[in-house]
Amino acid sequence: MARFIRRTVLSSDLRRRWLVQTRNGLLLVMLLGLTLIWAQELRTLALSIVAIAVAFVVATKELILCVIGSIIKSGARAFTIGDRIQVKDFRGDVIDQSLLATTILEVGPGKLAHSRTGRMTVIPNSIFVSEPVINESFTHDYVLHVFTVPFKREDDWRSARLKFQDVAARNCQDYLEQARKYMARQSDIRGVDVPSVDPRVTLQVPTAGEIHLIVRFPVRADKRNFIEQQILADVFLDHDFSAKKIAEKASE
Repeated sequence: MARFIRRTVLSSDLRRRWLVQTRNGLLLVMLLGLTLIWAQELRTLALSIVAIAVAFVVATKELILCVIGSIIKSGARAFTIGDRIQVKDFRGDVIDQSLLATTILEVGPGKLAHSRTGRMTVIPNSIFVSEPVINESFTHDYVLHVFTVPFKREDDWRSARLKFQDVAARNCQDYLEQARKYMARQSDIRGVDVPSVDPRVTLQVPTAGEIHLIVRFPVRADKRNFIEQQILADVFLDHDFSAKKIAEKASE
């Protein structure tokens, strides 16, 4: 074919173009022929590659999810070493992070206590792909700590509310101004509005027969359990707010 073109085509540009097109056309025909000849073998090879890839993904699914979870929590800056976090039923202080797992010192029992249980929990990072993370140490040095004190509706919860307000303010007075300045700096740095740090006691009515006092106060992150216990001890050590006590006082 190339010899025929050289003999019959006089123009050098046209001859060169025809030679190139002829060569490319023959190459394409050869490739198509090989594909048709080896079609069954190529299909088998492709299926084998896909099967191997699927098996690999299934076998390493958890590892892949752990790596993705690590990327998600790092990208979102969800927490750092020393933060207290809660994810699903796991709650504690973060002491180590790696590509595959996060290690925490358990805090409990339950979601309201703040004492370390002495147990260590290793959480696979795959959990961060599908579960929300609660960071209880978002503001780090100082936090707004909240605990609930339940009363019956007939109890003297009004006096209890005033007492908790007074005791909480007294326990926080030594560092209240420092906490206020720290929260103001956090507001400027993070661009979020931080609520007032002044201790306060609010009411909650979960059921018709109960009144819950919600005590909130600022505290250093590592002292929340100590101050909470101090407030509870100061309030209940010499005071009885039960309905029975009210009735006894009224009968005197």
